[in-house]
Amino acid sequence: MHIIAAALCSKQWDKGRMIGKLKGIIDSYGEDFIVLDVNGVGYLVQCSARTLQELPGAGQPAALSIETHVREDQIRLFGFLTDVEREWFRLLQTVQGVGAKVALSVLGTLKPADLASAIAMRDKSMVARSPGVGPKVAERIVTELKDKAPAYATVDPAVIRLSGAVEDRRAPQPIVDAVSALINLGYGQPQAAAAIAAATRNAGEGADAARLIRLGLKELAK
Repeated sequence: MHIIAAALCSKQWDKGRMIGKLKGIIDSYGEDFIVLDVNGVGYLVQCSARTLQELPGAGQPAALSIETHVREDQIRLFGFLTDVEREWFRLLQTVQGVGAKVALSVLGTLKPADLASAIAMRDKSMVARSPGVGPKVAERIVTELKDKAPAYATVDPAVIRLSGAVEDRRAPQPIVDAVSALINLGYGQPQAAAAIAAATRNAGEGADAARLIRLGLKELAK
């Protein structure tokens, strides 16, 4: 049976010493982990489903950014393809009700940039696609992390600002009405906000809701 290095399991383990990265050869795969052979020591590293799919096969070299969780009775290693993904793993766990399992589920469903964009755009339904993430948890994620997400998002900052303004009831009424109208037509909130943001740029801030809706529909038809 593969085991983590004896030093990790020893009571002499210094909690101040954390593993930040591991580079070695993939020894084997489990349902939600790999065993990474680093100079003859097999490290059991838990990974998201997406990470497992993107890693090479057994016998191939691999490098993972590592998050180490140390408890009195166990030490767990979590592996990520990038430092940014590891940072999101940490951020997600600052949200009430989100532990390591849920954080891995979210990252297994959404790439970091897609997660950041979903949070920035308040797209709760996208976050809720992750197994084990219900509407209430998705709501907390997009609410509690909304100020951290824009720096990582790939969408137009103007769209993010508009989406936030609509969500917080700070946008001008014609814009709120136009976004609401597109949502009532069956478009998602992120798509509606993006279309009305483009419409506002083209029509100017003084445009009424009807004009914004017409221009927004043209944007969505492109």
